[in-house]
Amino acid sequence: MPHLALYTFGVLKSPLADPAPLMSEFYDMGEAVYRKVGQQPGYLGRAEAAEGDRGLLFEADWGAWGEFAVPTWYGKGRTVETTALAATLSLWTGLRPAFDAVYTGLHRAALNRRYDWFERTGHPNHVIWWVPDGVTPTWQDGVSRLEHLHDHGSAPHAFTFHHSFAPEGTPTRINSVGPKSDQVR
Repeated sequence: MPHLALYTFGVLKSPLADPAPLMSEFYDMGEAVYRKVGQQPGYLGRAEAAEGDRGLLFEADWGAWGEFAVPTWYGKGRTVETTALAATLSLWTGLRPAFDAVYTGLHRAALNRRYDWFERTGHPNHVIWWVPDGVTPTWQDGVSRLEHLHDHGSAPHAFTFHHSFAPEGTPTRINSVGPKSDQVR
């Protein structure tokens, strides 16, 4: 049974290492969101660095998730002091569990504040795609699919929650958020 890969990417207004309260708030909320998302039904795992300091992304060992990569439109720093981005790469049992994790609870609260922390770049902030069982998506997979989504729009190769596809490539949609609407059409 295929699994759903989810890659998110955003350019922050300030570097992660910025001591200002707003960045500390973002970082602290992010940690709480990661903990909560990791408890969601259908969550299989996410890319985590073997050892992680705030902002240490490019030099980190990501294991099976591969070398850290970013889209071509990211033009800010790449050191611990200058990195101004937030990226995630995760694996899910299906579209509904990933959708609910993103659009409900603590993550939804964080989304409501995204413009406090993130620049409006005009680029997509997430991409999803199906991977065969047993395959771990890489950071480069996420970047190439996000760039493909930006250049070509949603397709079975790279899509969004709002313009999604079933594993066999047919268009599908999620009716709404919540447990009573677990249908995916």
